Amino acid sequence: MAVEFGVLGPVAAWDAGGRPIGLKGPRHRAVLARLIVARGRIVPAARLVDDLWEDPPDGAVAAVRTFVAALRRALEPERPPRAPARLLVTEGPGYALRTDAVDARRFERAVADAANLPPHDAFTLLEEASRWWRGPAYAEFAGEEWCRSERSRLAELRLTAVERRAEALLSLGRAAEAVPDLDAHTTEHPRREDAWRLLALALYRTGRQADALEVLRRARTLLAERLGVDPGVGLRRLEADVLAHAPDLDPGGAAARVWTQTAAVYDSTVASGARARLESAVTLLRDLAVTGGGGLEAARRHRMAAVEAAEELDDPELTARVVGAYDVPAIWTRSDDPAQAARLVAAALRTLPRLPAGADAARARLLATIAMESRGDRGERGPRAARRAEEIARRLDDPRLLAFALNGAFLQSCGRAGLAPRRDGIGAEIIALSERHGLTTSTVLGHLIRLQARSALGDLPEADRHADAVDRLAERHELPLAGVFTRWYRALRLDMSGAPYDEAEAAYRDAAARLDGTGMPGLERGLPPLALLCLRLRHGLDAPTDDALDWGPYHPWARPLVLLARGRAEAAALALRETPEPPHDLLLEAMWALTAHAAAALGDREIAGRARAALAPAAREWAGAGSGLLTLGPVGHYLERR
Repeated sequence: MAVEFGVLGPVAAWDAGGRPIGLKGPRHRAVLARLIVARGRIVPAARLVDDLWEDPPDGAVAAVRTFVAALRRALEPERPPRAPARLLVTEGPGYALRTDAVDARRFERAVADAANLPPHDAFTLLEEASRWWRGPAYAEFAGEEWCRSERSRLAELRLTAVERRAEALLSLGRAAEAVPDLDAHTTEHPRREDAWRLLALALYRTGRQADALEVLRRARTLLAERLGVDPGVGLRRLEADVLAHAPDLDPGGAAARVWTQTAAVYDSTVASGARARLESAVTLLRDLAVTGGGGLEAARRHRMAAVEAAEELDDPELTARVVGAYDVPAIWTRSDDPAQAARLVAAALRTLPRLPAGADAARARLLATIAMESRGDRGERGPRAARRAEEIARRLDDPRLLAFALNGAFLQSCGRAGLAPRRDGIGAEIIALSERHGLTTSTVLGHLIRLQARSALGDLPEADRHADAVDRLAERHELPLAGVFTRWYRALRLDMSGAPYDEAEAAYRDAAARLDGTGMPGLERGLPPLALLCLRLRHGLDAPTDDALDWGPYHPWARPLVLLARGRAEAAALALRETPEPPHDLLLEAMWALTAHAAAALGDREIAGRARAALAPAAREWAGAGSGLLTLGPVGHYLERR
């Protein structure tokens, strides 16, 4: 039985399901707490007696044994009679608790680990750890001598965690978020010089120099009155640096100061209920979405809230601007959040008929949004919206709007196999348009589209050129997500170039590791095992059979091959007949190639013929390589099989 012990508050225990374990009374909890304080060391029974009673009664040792026996029954209820205890053990003259499943120890490890993590990871870990506290440590035994030093140690650790969390926020450029907690922290613990330093620094970085100096003066006064000491060198140096506007106070330099000061002015001058705030928020979300995994997830999370807020104001033109302002370039034809995509399409469809005559730009943005958010759907609504958005954008001669519409056209260009040349043309137009008008993120999109298309056509030198262009632009303009796709492409290139299996596999695994934290579940889920399945089939190996593999949305196409590898031909044949037609996305040819491979292995001529017919328009392409991620080899090989 798994047990978790809580001491960051009243002493308690929970089972593996999170259900509380009943501890009969204060003496039982005191024994448990005393053993936890010992941190795995043996506590003699005589010591337990002394710690539990000021004036031990007759039979105190026997009472301790009774408490221990009751605790063992509560902590290991399924332990057979006379079987040795695994958690609360008897050793020599006393007892020991053998477990690290204690919230205080987890908290201690978290604080130590956070010191060696990047700021974002450190903040996330410390934020989670702070939620483990339910009150002062060992709250019900506050007056006991045996836990006094441990209570003090944990309390000090908690204060350190608060300050390290604030440091992480400052490193992330989120000084304004750190101010309220630090203000409360210094009020409650005025002797902590580092807390005063962090509060003053946070205020300075939010453009509040006078407030920062006032905090430093207050710290000096309190330290002198309560401790009779002058501020340490850290506080004195910070005060001098604040007065001198020292450059190293703000790692972001002038750009960061402009940002914080402008944001503060905007916040104080634009009314909280102003409609302009909604449009400004969507603009920020659009920029946030290309900064990395955390930014993309946050943008996706808040985008729908902005649309709903706009709809509540019953202003269709405002709603159209809020929905259509999120023209973030999209390269992957499977949605990261299908449920949200459906809600966005529904909002756009509700708004379209309410737009006044002449609102063509807003209408085109709504149509482009419908095309973007309908990616992978089989109906005609997405392609029709993409065509209409493109027509309007060309008529209006609006470069940014046309780039948005062309992105929608690209996402709707997977209705059948063999459309890589068409996508190549879309990518070329996006690059030319975006370079003329300085649309950097759209330029990156165009190069990625062409990278995919040239890979599908087996033109690796040209695909290399586009990959290099993406990497240069991503580095210059701080677009880290673009590198995810170029890393995958270079693994694919090794594969297509005939590299040994081990070398290609290592490259794919390295690329898969880069997916963690990208905020792109539509790309991430199921892709790593799919890439290795394709590689194995190309090298004449069976499909992997590990039950732990998450095939994600590709499970129906992988399943027949996995069952075959397990020697279950009859079940594989049934699974093959149940395999659906692939969705209209960049892996359409790969899914048909997997179907063709399984049909050939099982001798199913009907399904093999259907797969060949679907793949025939892509006869000169590489199956799956249009994704820029993986391949099952030339489509021609599958067309030759009978």
